[in-house]
Amino acid sequence: MLYYLFTAPTAALPLILLVAFPLSWSKQIMANPPTELLARIASMYYEEDMTQAHIARKTGYSRSMISRYLKEARRLGIVEISVHHPLARRADLEKALRERFALRHVRVLDRTSNDYSRTLRSVGALAAQLLEEIVEDGMVIGMSWGTGLAETVQACRPQNRRGVFVIQIIGAVGAANPAIDGPELARLLAHKLGGDYATLPAPLFVESEAVREALERSRQVQEVFSRAEKMDVALVGVGTVDREYSSLIRSGYLTPEQLDEFIQAGAVGDVCTFHFDIHGRLVHPPLQRCLVTIEPTTLMRTPIRLGVAAGQAKARPMVGALRSRLINALVTDHVAANQVLQLAH
Repeated sequence: MLYYLFTAPTAALPLILLVAFPLSWSKQIMANPPTELLARIASMYYEEDMTQAHIARKTGYSRSMISRYLKEARRLGIVEISVHHPLARRADLEKALRERFALRHVRVLDRTSNDYSRTLRSVGALAAQLLEEIVEDGMVIGMSWGTGLAETVQACRPQNRRGVFVIQIIGAVGAANPAIDGPELARLLAHKLGGDYATLPAPLFVESEAVREALERSRQVQEVFSRAEKMDVALVGVGTVDREYSSLIRSGYLTPEQLDEFIQAGAVGDVCTFHFDIHGRLVHPPLQRCLVTIEPTTLMRTPIRLGVAAGQAKARPMVGALRSRLINALVTDHVAANQVLQLAH
């Protein structure tokens, strides 16, 4: 039998109760602790910097039991531990890119793997670090879409920025993976920054120019476009027209035949679906008029236009994007950076 002593004050004297619980109950609690208890012990250890011995004295549990409960809290996901490994950078390539393209910000990852997914994850983490340095209270941040931006947003650490507002600046792609689409990225980034957000209630690609114009006249779309005029930062991906790597093709949003329309116009890539050639000149095939997105002039007026891209396949699109000035800040890897500098020589 296990006994617990409780006291409750009365008007005159304290009321003392001696309550007996079966020992089996105590063993059950110790074997299957409630999540509230695990969270409290984890908070004492990780947030209040108490030692396990101090927690044991404070709670009445043994030190070995406290150690066990901390492990259980991690197993159940009550405690999540992230190790932020330092990301090696190439200062020489950053300097060369900054000087060649007059960039406001540039980060080049010294990649250690040939695995594209792993490289993109590290580039996203590097972009997240830069974004944390750039973002200030009261800023308006525009968000496009893509895997590189998804990695960036996922890597952002929670902050509490006052008055930050995140907006989706191109129509929804309706990707098979919603986590890389504009609405979800805008929502998640706003959550990470402690701000608010607005999505663009329209698909990216519509049937005709008339449909696009009708959508853009709607009050909801006009409200988002009005906020876009006040953007301080635009966080954008750099797309390619290479069929093997085109996100618009992989998502099923454009057919290969539709993509060919942009290729025949000389496009090598796009930013916010503004397609450009290798010299940075915008191209305007008829299909461009069916895309719901902010105006190029709106993007160009944004002080910081941060492009995130990785891999050699994105080198030509990055050259066109940099020459067009649709981006004036870049985060990439050293393999892509070397190729960009060679192509722009």
